[in-house]
Amino acid sequence: MVPEAWRSGLVSTGRVVGVLLLLGALNKASTVIHYEILEEREKGFAVGNVVANLGLDLGSLAARRLRVVSGASRRFFEVDRETGEMFVNDRLDREELCGTLPSCTVTLELVVENPLELFSVEVVIQDINDNNPAFPTREMKLEISEAVAPGTRFPLESAHDPDVGSNSLQTYELSRNEHFALRVQTREDSTKYAELVLERALDREREPSLQLMLTALDGGTPARSASLPIRITVLDANDNAPAFNQSLYRPRVLEDAPPGTRVVQVRATDLDEGPNGEIIYSFGSHNRAGVRELFALDLVTGVLTIKGRLDFEDTKLHEIYIQAKDKGANPEGAHCKVLVEVVDVNDNAPEITVTSVYSPVPEDAPLGTVIALLSVTDLDAGENGLVTCEVPPGLPFSLTSSLKNYFTLKTSAVLDRETVPEYNLSITARDAGAPSLSALTTVRVQVSDINDNPPQSSQSSYDVYVEENNLPGVPILNLSVWDPDAPQNARLSFFLLEQGAETGLVGRYFTINRDSGVVSSLVPLDYEDRREFELTAHISDGGTPVLATNISVNIFVTDRNDNAPQVLYPRPGASSVEMLPRGTAAGHVVSRVVGWDADAGHNAWLSYSLLGAPNQSLFAVGLHTGQVSTARPVQDTDSPRQTLAILIKDNGEPSLSTTATLTVSVTEDSPEARAEFPPGSAPQEQNKNLTFYLLLALILVSVGFAVTVLGVIIFKVYKWKQARDLYRAPVSSLYRTPGPSLHADAVRGGLMPPHLYHQVYLTTDSRRSDPLLKKPDAASPLASRQNTLRSCDPVFYRQVLGAESAPPGQQAPPNTDWRFSQAQRPGTSGSQNGDDTGTWPNNQFDTEMLQAMILASASEAADGSSTLGGGAGTMGLSARYGPQFTLQHVPDYRQNVYIPGSNATLTNAAGKRDGKTPAGGNGNKKKSGKKEKK
Repeated sequence: MVPEAWRSGLVSTGRVVGVLLLLGALNKASTVIHYEILEEREKGFAVGNVVANLGLDLGSLAARRLRVVSGASRRFFEVDRETGEMFVNDRLDREELCGTLPSCTVTLELVVENPLELFSVEVVIQDINDNNPAFPTREMKLEISEAVAPGTRFPLESAHDPDVGSNSLQTYELSRNEHFALRVQTREDSTKYAELVLERALDREREPSLQLMLTALDGGTPARSASLPIRITVLDANDNAPAFNQSLYRPRVLEDAPPGTRVVQVRATDLDEGPNGEIIYSFGSHNRAGVRELFALDLVTGVLTIKGRLDFEDTKLHEIYIQAKDKGANPEGAHCKVLVEVVDVNDNAPEITVTSVYSPVPEDAPLGTVIALLSVTDLDAGENGLVTCEVPPGLPFSLTSSLKNYFTLKTSAVLDRETVPEYNLSITARDAGAPSLSALTTVRVQVSDINDNPPQSSQSSYDVYVEENNLPGVPILNLSVWDPDAPQNARLSFFLLEQGAETGLVGRYFTINRDSGVVSSLVPLDYEDRREFELTAHISDGGTPVLATNISVNIFVTDRNDNAPQVLYPRPGASSVEMLPRGTAAGHVVSRVVGWDADAGHNAWLSYSLLGAPNQSLFAVGLHTGQVSTARPVQDTDSPRQTLAILIKDNGEPSLSTTATLTVSVTEDSPEARAEFPPGSAPQEQNKNLTFYLLLALILVSVGFAVTVLGVIIFKVYKWKQARDLYRAPVSSLYRTPGPSLHADAVRGGLMPPHLYHQVYLTTDSRRSDPLLKKPDAASPLASRQNTLRSCDPVFYRQVLGAESAPPGQQAPPNTDWRFSQAQRPGTSGSQNGDDTGTWPNNQFDTEMLQAMILASASEAADGSSTLGGGAGTMGLSARYGPQFTLQHVPDYRQNVYIPGSNATLTNAAGKRDGKTPAGGNGNKKKSGKKEKK
């Protein structure tokens, strides 16, 4: 047994180990001092002078900080630093510290510093006789029969003394009496206990009770003791047997009597007193099996009651044996017999037996199909044995009786397995007894399936949205289709079919799992390639005949930002130089960067920003328009060649971008620029003028369109009247010599493909006839013109082609001094190689502006007093739109426009490159300037 002090941590093994480690670290042998002290010493009691015993200097004791270190939670000892005496600091209870251990030692350590020294002190706590022996109870009671033989031993309660050694419990003493003696025994742990020994027989009639005193003594000086009163009651001996008042009982009871019903009460008497006269009733050993389950007997009163369920058909008479005994020692018993007669009642319910069942039944079984045959029996007789059967109403079944107590179960309505696949029929059989008894049985009827339902789906079509660049093989749709038929008929097979005339979508793009209906893509989808797929899911079941359902599947490919912006202008890989005069004010539009993104939605929203430039402060780029303009006036210190890197970024996530490179050449001021932008004019005023001109042009175009429509209507009416007068005129007036024909190829403008042309053929008398429009898509405007002019007047032919006498079949090629070279033509018709090539502006506004410029130049040429060009290679555009608009920015309209009878001289496009100025150029520039002022 571990002492309480050890369990509470008073003696700490860990502390001892720590002290040993500390001693090892100090490398100094410690001295152990032993003291002995009695327990329960008062606080402050001197144990010993540790300073003297350890040989320490008392004067330096305070400086060396002598202190006591104990492993216990309580500090039992302290040291007076002034005297060196170790004294008791807390109450010492040996029983509390060490329990029943024979030796009790408290170990503590003394620590001094400067130098650090550690000393061990052991204090042995000696026991004193401070505890009395104690019994666990205040009084002990014994009941001993007078028939007990002498020599019988009776164990007594043991006392407990917490002291040890000679102060512990040593012996017991018993008060003087004539019947009992005391025997003191010693256990293996040296503790003692007492036994009471009967030496003389007891006589209840002479002495019914005895009072003894047991005393426990310890070995202390003086001795301490404890007393325990012992009260002995002498019991009477049983010398009389019980007797029943009658030996046979004949009760009657109904067989449906509930449990607890009283059947009979038997009675017996005993002449003895006390327990010997108290009688206990019980079932005898001669009863047959099952009596104890059917009947219950009260042990004290002798009342016989029903415990189980009686059955007249099983046993009509129950024979029960009952015995009576008293509570005395060696009791004698008496016996009697009870005959219980069971009275019959109607307590048998009908019994239903299912002889045969036809299951499963096909759901298309005809009416009147026999399902089951039932037989019903009842053990009762007469009306109590007359039985009727019925099934619950509302079910497609009925019962008919063919023989006595035999019934046939038939179908009475159409069965549907999909509605009710199984019936648990509760068939009730009821007899005619009072009260009526019934029986219930369940017949399970399964309905077998036929394939009468096609596959069904919660929706007739599916719209699936799949993001482009999806992973192949990942499911994109799980068709929710079921078949209400049985598993065999409901086994579905899925197929993908194509809608319309388009084929190859299933095997190339999509596949479907034939068993699960999971649609997966075979290849990554591309929104830019195809945005919608129309498929049909064909689902068939496994029945016979096979039934199928078609479901429309529309797969929509959603866009993903997987295409970087593309640069339309300036064209990547081509050399594009924009001209910018020095002294240009801030806000001047230099050019416009045009980008395009193949994605859709917000992924195609483009933003423009200036990525790099030799001078970041000179240019600014419109965030959404891509318009490159000057952010400040162009100064003389600016570099003559500026290469701008413009970042075009889309709005996708993640954002993709590309870079366009624009070269701007800063040139000296030109007279045209000074005339167009006089000193002191603000860009805001120029923008206002441009807006005014645009509105004026829009109004003029609208008025011109209305006048044109009105003119066409008047012309049609005029032609109709002329045709009517034609029939009335003489024959000679119907024919006249036609004038020379005119041919003009319409100018291709906007973003029209280069292979589309409309050719118009006119004569000198065309004001009296309708224009003839030849079919479009001519292979070459020049070829079509030569083929057409073969039938025209030779004079007009030479005027157009500039030939003196060449016939139509041998005409000279057109003069090339006024044509554009192939490298100068915009769009796809011109080559993009060379240093002087230009790129056609890529927006509708610039195209309309250039068309207006061409028409203005053509109007000047039609006057006959000026040429088509205002300067060398500029077609009169430099004076109006600045020097940056040269012939390399204008499509080759002059090779397709013919103005017969005009004195205009077509300037040579190569003249500017050769440094030559065509004749008549100066006069044309003045006239063009005058018209611009108007």
